[in-house]
Amino acid sequence: MGNGEFECEQYHRVEMPKPKPCFKSLTSSLKETLFPDDPFRQFKNQPISRKFILGLQYFIPILEWAPRYTFGFFKADLIAGITIASLAVPQGISYAGLANLPPVIGLYSSFVPPLVYAMLGSSKDLAIGTVAVPSLLISSMLGKQVHPSENPQLYLQLVLTATFFAGVFQASLGFLRLGFIVDFLSHATIVGFMGGAATVVCLQQLKGILGLVHFTHQTDLVSVMTSIFTQIHQWRWESGVLGCCFLFFLFLTRYFSKRKAAFFWINAMAPLTSVILGSVLVYLTHAEKHGVEVIGQLKKGLNPVSLSELAFDSHEHLTIAIKTGVICGVIALAEGVAVGRSFAIFKNYQIDGNKEMIAFGMMNIAGSCTCCYLTAGPFSRTAVNFNAGCKTAVSNIVMATAVMITLLFLTPLFHYTPMVVLSSIIISAMLGLIDYQAAIHLWHIDKFDFAVCLSAYVAVVFGSVEMGLTIAVAMSLLRIVLFVARPKTVVLGNIPNTVIYRSVDQYTSANNVPRILILHINAPIYFANASYLRERISRWIDEEEDKSKGSSGVGLQYVILDMSAVGSIDTSGTSMLEEVKKNMDRRCLKLVFANPGSEVMKKLERSKMIDNIGQEWIFLTVGEAVSACNFMLHSCKPKAKAIEYENEASDCNV
Repeated sequence: MGNGEFECEQYHRVEMPKPKPCFKSLTSSLKETLFPDDPFRQFKNQPISRKFILGLQYFIPILEWAPRYTFGFFKADLIAGITIASLAVPQGISYAGLANLPPVIGLYSSFVPPLVYAMLGSSKDLAIGTVAVPSLLISSMLGKQVHPSENPQLYLQLVLTATFFAGVFQASLGFLRLGFIVDFLSHATIVGFMGGAATVVCLQQLKGILGLVHFTHQTDLVSVMTSIFTQIHQWRWESGVLGCCFLFFLFLTRYFSKRKAAFFWINAMAPLTSVILGSVLVYLTHAEKHGVEVIGQLKKGLNPVSLSELAFDSHEHLTIAIKTGVICGVIALAEGVAVGRSFAIFKNYQIDGNKEMIAFGMMNIAGSCTCCYLTAGPFSRTAVNFNAGCKTAVSNIVMATAVMITLLFLTPLFHYTPMVVLSSIIISAMLGLIDYQAAIHLWHIDKFDFAVCLSAYVAVVFGSVEMGLTIAVAMSLLRIVLFVARPKTVVLGNIPNTVIYRSVDQYTSANNVPRILILHINAPIYFANASYLRERISRWIDEEEDKSKGSSGVGLQYVILDMSAVGSIDTSGTSMLEEVKKNMDRRCLKLVFANPGSEVMKKLERSKMIDNIGQEWIFLTVGEAVSACNFMLHSCKPKAKAIEYENEASDCNV
């Protein structure tokens, strides 16, 4: 049928996009995938010398903001840095114990990595330090290969090696602009996984609270509870009472700080206060002689160089070190970037995810060479930094300086620090990661997301941390597959007195157009969903024809596919459309396209589908398509359904 059939109305033609060379098209696609933020925009029309300076500032952000740094900023950063240092010292010691490492390693990890991040990071608020969940992951994954107490030297080497590979992986993601990989950890996944890991961490700390010497190395709930209740006779009441008292103190300070936001520093100082009070109490009462375990002697001095300790030549253990590094690196990266972005929103500035990955990677590579284990941007420390009024990353430098002074002069003061206080600090911090309100929110909004969250939590608590992570990611990927393989298709109807067409399920006022079926495909058409869409379109047609059998008059004549949401199509998709066209020809129906995009038009032309369906049956909008169909219905007599088409180009074909 030619365009002359529609002379009574003027319709807008869907134009074919201008052809692009293959190389240019490929380059454009790669640029859009890897450089959506267009980082090269600032280099346009700049002299070589300026480009060099901008390049340095891009990779080393401190060079960009340091010239504008003021004394007013320094005063704010000094207060914030000292505040987070008071939290960093006890947390560093505590989390090192969680990773089955000597306490001083936790202090080392709060010295070098924050200095590196201050130079390379793009967040003004992120406070760098050790993180609980990766610490637990390290101990659970590497502890199965090498026992920390039986072979502490090899275990430390594997931890440093895992930290090195975590840094290499993180930096590679940033340099290769592959940060979107981290996005596969959905919000529901992180909520469930973090909550489960926090629960496991709290259960593990019952060893310190109850003063137990022997404890299971498994992390699941059943093993931990079995280990606790089979050793009731070895519980130390002195340790239990001390632990409960400090837990109550920490919870009380947190509650008071939440009630009065101006007194956030009380909660921030509580861990260090607990350490001081616990140490004084143990020293005065000689509680270490009555079953209260203490830290003992801490090595004095700054970080030793540990490049030679990296176990690259240990082929037996290298695989597990790489695996641990990659998994822990992803978790630390996801948490750190998410935390940085969250606080950046409050101050109305942007952080560059790829720069953050490079900064995280470089600080962990540097850390692995200076006796540090995996670090990131923990939420608790960053929240304290933000509330303390930090202005720039200099607060990390101040914190690192305070830790340096501690390493040089103050480590003997921690000799009498009771382990039960460290367990209390960890439990207090971890309970804040069990975000039950977020889980309830997921239940109200999306049941599948809630199922992902709950699955991750249950798998971590009753299985293992690795199992929980695997199940959560697998369920998130399953959802992606379901979205791609089973896209939504809806029937559109006309909103009365308008040329607007919307889903008849969503809009009760939308009316079906007589003898015309309008289908909206809400996804790209790929090999994964082509068969489903073919069957779904056929089913819609069958249902529409069944409805028309019971009514008087002529039944279905036209099927309009609204392709406005079809961003792309592959060869399986074009083949599917050809099959749909043939099926409709057999049914004496006419297939019409509305608003196909440029990529779709290219594929339709190359597959000869446009010639098959006819350029005149491709419309710019659904409204124009319906208008053209109605024009044909009222100006031609439809043939009987039993008669097949003999000449598709003849008049009144439909």
